[in-house]
Amino acid sequence: MITDTRARLSSSMEVAMVFRSGGLVVLFGALLATSFVRMVVAEPNPSLVLERTIPLKGVSGRIDHLAVDLGRHRLFVAELGNNTVDVIDLASGQALHRIGDLKEPQGVAYTKQGDVLAVANAGDGSVRLFRADDFSAVGTVALGDDADNIRVEPRRGRLIVGYGRGGLAILDPTSRSLVGTINLEAHPEGFQIDPRTQRGFVNVPDARQIAVVDLEARKQIATWKVPAARANFPMAIDGDAARLATVFRNPARLILLDTATGEVVSNLPACADSDDVFFDAKRRRIYVSCGEGAVDVFQGSAAGYQAADRIKTSSGARTSLFVPELDRLFVAARAGLLGSDASILVFRPAP
Repeated sequence: MITDTRARLSSSMEVAMVFRSGGLVVLFGALLATSFVRMVVAEPNPSLVLERTIPLKGVSGRIDHLAVDLGRHRLFVAELGNNTVDVIDLASGQALHRIGDLKEPQGVAYTKQGDVLAVANAGDGSVRLFRADDFSAVGTVALGDDADNIRVEPRRGRLIVGYGRGGLAILDPTSRSLVGTINLEAHPEGFQIDPRTQRGFVNVPDARQIAVVDLEARKQIATWKVPAARANFPMAIDGDAARLATVFRNPARLILLDTATGEVVSNLPACADSDDVFFDAKRRRIYVSCGEGAVDVFQGSAAGYQAADRIKTSSGARTSLFVPELDRLFVAARAGLLGSDASILVFRPAP
């Protein structure tokens, strides 16, 4: 019996102290072994692992959206409060270049069409265009007011920009010109494009709606509403274009809708002050980044999506970018009140 006990203990611990006293076997180390087992069971692996932190030196104020140039392995960071865009070399994790003299940059996008980097400015309503190889300015398109989110049209590589009191602008990056507009009822926030149908889905929070637009006809064709939910800012569309993810701030909810009908298929609590959301098709997950200082992770299954994890970031870190080709989530953390640098937190999904 004593030999068997020692064998079982040595299989789970390197040292087990066994004492005999009056025919009784007192096992010191059993308590330690039990604690070790409990510790392993109580700490599951996180869904996102912080791989590295890229400092953004001399950047103050709010950080807005991000974009990537996969061919050159570069990340672009719209630093709204700093009136700059930083260009990060992802291979070295260093800032390669800083584009200055901007006016509250919010949206940023890279398109292969013309090899152009586009920056949308809230301060003067302009979209400024730069060569993606050397960042020299090649043009400006004046939209008049509050140029915001940018998406790249999948088929033609044209730039779609939300702006003003209610509109989407269609820009040709080669001719560097405005080629069309779509009217909306109020200022657009996050939006997505279905590559199969050329329909766009647009969050219009001040109108308390999701607008469905036809990019070819250049008009709104449907209006979807989610009762008892307000302030819908970030939006994502899944790889099959069957589900639309929209995150509301009041109350803080992740809403999944059927892209064919607008029907709500899931309604889940989410972190507060969200500004970006992404599908991770490989793992069937959704990531929501929030200004309260967290990324919420939702795991999909045959029964639908459920809350799976909450990863701590930092206060105000509400914008992010998930890049499936790199299998990384980049979260923008603004400078701290006590002088800590702004930074990009690079998370590796696990497993």
